[in-house]
Amino acid sequence: MNQDAIRYDATHIQVLEGREAIRKRPGMYVGSTGERGLRQLVFEVADRAMNEIIAGHASSVDVILTPDGGVRVADDGPGVPVEAAGTTGGPGLETLLTRPRIGPEPGGRHAGVLGHIGMGPCVTNSLSSHLTAEVRREGVRWVQEYARGVPVTPPTAAGPATGSGTTIAFRPDADIFGTAEFSFAALAEIFRELALLNRELDISLTDERLPGSTRAVRFRFPGGVQDFVAFLEGEAAVPLHPDIVGFEREDPRMAGTVAVALRWCDSREEQIRTFANSRPTPEGGTHAEGFRDGVAAAVNAFARQRGLLTAADPDLGADRIGEGLTAMVSVSLDHPEYGGATRARLDNAPARACVGRAVREDLGAWLEARPEQAANVIGRILQGARA
Repeated sequence: MNQDAIRYDATHIQVLEGREAIRKRPGMYVGSTGERGLRQLVFEVADRAMNEIIAGHASSVDVILTPDGGVRVADDGPGVPVEAAGTTGGPGLETLLTRPRIGPEPGGRHAGVLGHIGMGPCVTNSLSSHLTAEVRREGVRWVQEYARGVPVTPPTAAGPATGSGTTIAFRPDADIFGTAEFSFAALAEIFRELALLNRELDISLTDERLPGSTRAVRFRFPGGVQDFVAFLEGEAAVPLHPDIVGFEREDPRMAGTVAVALRWCDSREEQIRTFANSRPTPEGGTHAEGFRDGVAAAVNAFARQRGLLTAADPDLGADRIGEGLTAMVSVSLDHPEYGGATRARLDNAPARACVGRAVREDLGAWLEARPEQAANVIGRILQGARA
C-alpha cells in the first residue's frame, strides 16, 4: 500500500465553509453554472422579497435585468434590519448576505418557495463579482457593497430615505458562469406560476438589456387558483360548464389551508397540477390522493341521488371522472413533509382526509346548486363510462 495512503489522517481533510465552499462548488448550491444557475441567483434574492408580500409586509417586487448583465431586485417592504443601526428583530443585512442558512429550511406557510436548498441571498452574493444592497428603513437609506461575497464597505447611512424597502443589485461572476445569460422567458414562467398560486403577489419583470428597447410583464392574479385553471385550459378549451369551481379552506387537522379550482372541458385530456407551499409536486402525494377521493365521492353521490346511477351500477372510477378535467390543488402547511430530497411528493398523512373532505363537500354543494351544469358534466362522464 502507498505510504501516503497509510499516513492519511484528519489533517488531510479540507473543510470549506460559507463563501469559500459556495465558490468552490457552485453547482451544489445553484444547480449549475449555466443559465439554470443564473436563474437560481435571482430566486435566492427574490424569495425573501416575495415572502414579505405573502406575509403581508410588502405589496410588490420588481425584478430588472440590467444592461450590464446584472439583476436588480426591489421590494417595498419595511426594509431588512441593519445591524449598524442597532436594529433587531430578525437576521440583519450583513447576516443575510454573508452567512448561509444552516440547518433545515424554516417551515411554515410563508417559508421560502424559490430557494434551491434554502440558503438565501448569501449564495447570490458569493457567486457575484459585485453586489450592492440598499435598505430604506425608518427614514434612513443604507448602502453596502460587496465583491465576490466580501464586503467592500460597511453599511453606510447615505441620507434620508423615501419610502421603505430593500433593493439588491448584483452581477454574476463571469469566472464562474462564463458567457451564460439570463432567460427572460424562463424567469417569466416561474414568476407567473407563483403569482397564480399566491393571489397576494404582484411581480414585475423588466428586460433592459436590448439597446433602445425594453420589454416588461407584470403578474398579478386576484383570482388565484381559478385563474390558474383558466391559464392551463388555454384559449382552445371548450368548457362543459361556464363556472370554474373554486374554494379555499383552513383545516387545523392538517395545520394549513387548501385551495382548489377545477373545471371539466370537452376533451379527453386530464390536467391536474398539485403544489405544496407553492412548490410543484409532480409526483403528487397525499393532497393529490385526497383531491381524487373527494371528486369521486362528490360525483358518485350526486349521480346516485339523482338516479343517474342505479344500485346495481358500480361507482364511476377516478380515471373516467378525470377525463377532460383541469384542476389545481394547492396546500399551504405549517409543517410540510416531503418524500425524497427533491420534494416532488407530499407525504403529510392528514392532508389526504382533509383535502378529500373539503373537495367532497364543496364540489358536492356546487353540483347541487347548479343542476344544469352538473347534468352536462355527469352526462359526459356517464356517456364515456358506458361507451
